[in-house]
Amino acid sequence: MAFLFQSPAEFADACGADPSFFCELVFDFTESETIAEVADFLVRPATAAIIFLAAWIINRIVRRLISRSIERLIANQQENVVDPDLEPGTTDEELGRLEMLRELAVRRAERSAIQAERARKRTETLGTVLKSIAALVIYTIAAFMSLSEFGVNLGPLVASAGIVGIAFGFGAQSLVKDFLSGIFMLIEDQFGVGDIIDVGSAAGVVEAVSLRTTQIRDVHGTLWHVPNGEIARVANKSQQWARAVLDIEVAYDTNVNHAMAAIKEVADSVWRDALPNATIVEEPEIWGVENFGSDAIAIRLAVKVEPGEQWATSRVIRRRLKEKFDEVGIEIPFPQRTVWLHEVADEPVPVTTAPLPKGDEFVPKAAPEGEFN
Repeated sequence: MAFLFQSPAEFADACGADPSFFCELVFDFTESETIAEVADFLVRPATAAIIFLAAWIINRIVRRLISRSIERLIANQQENVVDPDLEPGTTDEELGRLEMLRELAVRRAERSAIQAERARKRTETLGTVLKSIAALVIYTIAAFMSLSEFGVNLGPLVASAGIVGIAFGFGAQSLVKDFLSGIFMLIEDQFGVGDIIDVGSAAGVVEAVSLRTTQIRDVHGTLWHVPNGEIARVANKSQQWARAVLDIEVAYDTNVNHAMAAIKEVADSVWRDALPNATIVEEPEIWGVENFGSDAIAIRLAVKVEPGEQWATSRVIRRRLKEKFDEVGIEIPFPQRTVWLHEVADEPVPVTTAPLPKGDEFVPKAAPEGEFN
């Protein structure tokens, strides 16, 4: 090639000690040191621009793939939303019962729609996080490749970045832990806005969920900001379904079978009524005698209800149980104490008095001198 016939000094001046392939090619065809220097100066920025252009294209492709995956997930979630409708051809006798069932189905559909919307937002948030992570990785690789084109030694740079990363990791490890925990909470759908949860340090209704913190409003109105990294366990009391468990106490002289029949009748009436905020989804169950207390016998009632309605259902059942017990004469016990009084025989109690000193035996003592001075 032509550069072999030029002096090594001219070739080194044109392309440097570590010549690029493009500089060698230009110097070979032009045999000009100036043109080779200009070409070598321009090819490095052009290569860096091509690298970033390729990174941009790859990032767009990855974002498109993530968006399509998120759209498919959202579509699959929306297919599970119930669209209730009253079937035609019903008689007047069936209309009341069917209307009640329709209202129940509508409430379930609304709840399903809310859950689907929550899942959609959660999925979109997850998609945004994945897109950001993908863009960070792609452009970081492109930046390192561009620096290598300009002859930058990446060894010390990578070592410095590693040291900075370690220092940042030690200083912000709790923050990183919060973000990682938040991502997994979104992926696993442990809870969402509107759920009633107990995380140990706080319990209440979830008002907001972010990648770093979760906001919980307790029954007293206090808003708790709980870092996601500090949540070791979650008890979700409003996911899919719930159960209201009541221990109803009756007096010891009550017929247990009679009391269980009355309790079952009350629970079945609440089940049939399908109240808006006290919806029982399955037939109530009497689990039997649960405990022998100091003052009463406890009979356990279990009802499966819509999520988050166990407390309202329990209140309705207790109110109706009080009315039913008053009607059939079942006593609701309360703590009682029996006091035994022992009578004491009327016998004279001997009275003893200390003997008084005689006059000649009583010698008053004078006060010491200076005591009253």
